[in-house]
Amino acid sequence: MYKNPNPYKLTETLKMHEHCPHCHTKFKIEPSFFYGAMYVSYGVGVAFAIAAFIISYYFLGSSLLTAFLVIVGVLFVLAPVIMRLSRNIWVNFFFNYDKEKAKTS
Repeated sequence: MYKNPNPYKLTETLKMHEHCPHCHTKFKIEPSFFYGAMYVSYGVGVAFAIAAFIISYYFLGSSLLTAFLVIVGVLFVLAPVIMRLSRNIWVNFFFNYDKEKAKTS
C-alpha cells in the first residue's frame, strides 16, 4: 500500500501507491478521502495509551506521573505506525480484498 515499507522514514510515511499493485484498486476514491482516518487514529491512539498505562502502572508498578510519561513516549514513538494503521483500517471500511481479482492481475 505504501511506497516505502518503513514507517519511520518520516518524509515518506504517508506516501501511497495510487493503485494497489496486486488488484489495481484505486485507494483514494475521492479528494480528502483519508480525513476519516483521523477518527480511526484517535481510537487507535487511545487503545495504545490504555495498553501503555495498564502495563506501566499495574504490571510494572510505576507512579501515575511515570505512567503518563510512558503514554506520551509510546504515542510519540508509535505515531508513524498509528497513522499507517489508521489509514489501513479506514481503507478496509470501504474496500474488500477479492482473491479472484488479485489472481487475474
